[in-house]
Amino acid sequence: MSRERPTIVCAPDSFKGSAGAPAAAAALARGARQVFPDSQITDLPFADGGEGTLDALLAVWGTPARSVDVVDALGRPATALFGISADGKTAVIEAAQANGLPQVSDVELQPERADTYGVGLIASHVLAQGVDEILLCIGGSASTDGGVGVVSALGATFSDSSGEPIAPGGGGLSALVSVDSSGLDPRALDVRWRIAVDVDNPLTGPRGAAAVFGPQKGADPSSVSVLDSGLAHLAEVLAGSPAEASPLAARPGFGAAGGIPLTLTALLGAEVVPGSTMVAEAVGLTEALSKADIVLTGEGSFDSQSLGGKVVAAVRDHAPASAKIIVVAGRVALSPAECREAGITAALSIAPGPAELAELSDRAEELIEATAAHACALVGAGLSGAGAAGAQQN
Repeated sequence: MSRERPTIVCAPDSFKGSAGAPAAAAALARGARQVFPDSQITDLPFADGGEGTLDALLAVWGTPARSVDVVDALGRPATALFGISADGKTAVIEAAQANGLPQVSDVELQPERADTYGVGLIASHVLAQGVDEILLCIGGSASTDGGVGVVSALGATFSDSSGEPIAPGGGGLSALVSVDSSGLDPRALDVRWRIAVDVDNPLTGPRGAAAVFGPQKGADPSSVSVLDSGLAHLAEVLAGSPAEASPLAARPGFGAAGGIPLTLTALLGAEVVPGSTMVAEAVGLTEALSKADIVLTGEGSFDSQSLGGKVVAAVRDHAPASAKIIVVAGRVALSPAECREAGITAALSIAPGPAELAELSDRAEELIEATAAHACALVGAGLSGAGAAGAQQN
């Protein structure tokens, strides 16, 4: 590394509620330029497939968000944003744009009625743009319908014993008798689907979609039971038998976002992947980091969860072994030994001293910039963070 002109990459997650990933990356870069004005410094906003992934990918692709008229989780008119890469081949959809909890927060939550039909409407519009691949980010959902709504919007039919479509939402799944995929939009079968998940919960059971995530969507114990049994029944119908359904329902990640992966993998051949892995491929993380001497990353709270498939872990795993990896965060909860063991050069909080969360949020970009400048000054001085609160040495 040239002490005067190191190659620096700024690849943070969003600081939830304070700064989006693009803004955080720009702030890190400004701080780095204060110390290394002549260096090659790259902004690379990152995400783990959850909230903020759309913004992060659009910033890297350099393309604007697009909008489409859809419906929310309760079937009411809504507008959703999505993105398409500069070459027109890849689309990114945040499912919560159509089935998210915030969109239905104005009324009493309806956990058995809420569905993913609006997500399918986004996908249908995206397919009309001629893309080859859909990156589906599924966090923050209000629904527990196993993805039936998505595929229904794309032309599949889910019928009861009378041959009528089942009621929308997870509450209607127990009446399912047959699935007819003959009407599926052929384009939905031609594209590559990748579903980003950041949890490993199975579809059903005590760690399943209904039991773990249902309550936050308004499900009481009775509704949790209805939704859990409905998802189990859906798996049986899709698999063809209880014996074949059991391993399907137990697959890690299938409990994400009310079970969306279940129907999309069964009928569309979707792949379920860790969100950070999917985004890393989409933004070319390995190539971007290949010559980095200093990597500035970060998020709102740097703790043990950060090292389990989240943004910081992905950045660390893709960076060269020789790179100095500096985490800038609103809160640093790992000890010096834990940081060293995790391969992190330094972990620095943006808090200049005792402060309320609201104050840190209001000044987040300013504080991120200042903390990045401090960190780069220490590295430039050959100290690698020694003497700084929370700093660790590789």
